[in-house]
Amino acid sequence: MSNEEKSFPKTSINWYPGHMAKTRRLIKENINMVDIIYEVVDARIPFSSKIKDIDDLISNKPKIMVMTKTDLCDIDKTNACAKKYENDGYKVVMVDLLNNKGVDKILKVTHELLFELNEKREEKGLKKRAYRALIIGIPNVGKSTLINRLVGKKAAITGDKPGVTKSLSWIRINKELELLDSPGILWPKIDDQTQSYNLASFSAIKEEILPIGKVACYILDILNVKYKNNLIDRYDLRDYDNDDVESAYQKIGRKRGCLISGGEIDYDKVSNIIIKDLREGKLGKVTFDEV
Repeated sequence: MSNEEKSFPKTSINWYPGHMAKTRRLIKENINMVDIIYEVVDARIPFSSKIKDIDDLISNKPKIMVMTKTDLCDIDKTNACAKKYENDGYKVVMVDLLNNKGVDKILKVTHELLFELNEKREEKGLKKRAYRALIIGIPNVGKSTLINRLVGKKAAITGDKPGVTKSLSWIRINKELELLDSPGILWPKIDDQTQSYNLASFSAIKEEILPIGKVACYILDILNVKYKNNLIDRYDLRDYDNDDVESAYQKIGRKRGCLISGGEIDYDKVSNIIIKDLREGKLGKVTFDEV
């Protein structure tokens, strides 16, 4: 793999499927039925995974930022990002969906933020009703898994590909909470290069949008700067040089058996391994965004 193949040109992503535009329209049409917003972000990229223009969709509804995948993040760096959000006025709840940690806190904070809602209904002689929350986030950030944890059974389809949920749907969590689930959405144009590669690295955009070789090299570069020991632990890359990616690919390829006829390295297979290892936490606990 040459340096020319590896270089990261200025990129602008325009992957904006029709269902995303439709979802935005439906959210705007239904927002008055909702009391609170659960805005879900990936704890490994807490800034890059935030919907850029979310306030245009949810007007002034109270919101809770839910950071998922904390079991896979560099908790110190993610905590610093959470503190930044809190200083900006957000209520932040960090959850580990794999081990079902932190989910109860979402309900607790919801009650705190919406307590007055039912009090006002009672003052008007109206019955209490279940709180209604819209759950919103970019693709593959863990929304469906979060819903399943909240409801205590399998209520939503989960998957590791963008675009699993296709339409808005109401899900009753319990007598006190109803959720309006929404498909993962992006914004029409992602023109920040770092954000684009962060989203690609953690599967928020489809793999064919950016070349997998460049995404894999981006991952190696970031790890070499921020988490050098992770590269050593996983691939024994003790002297990684981002000007000589060929050597790294040769070492990883031979170590992992990524060979084609004639003993040549299968570069695409190596790239896929690097990306998969990152997403599954096999490259250690990492957070790519920083305050």
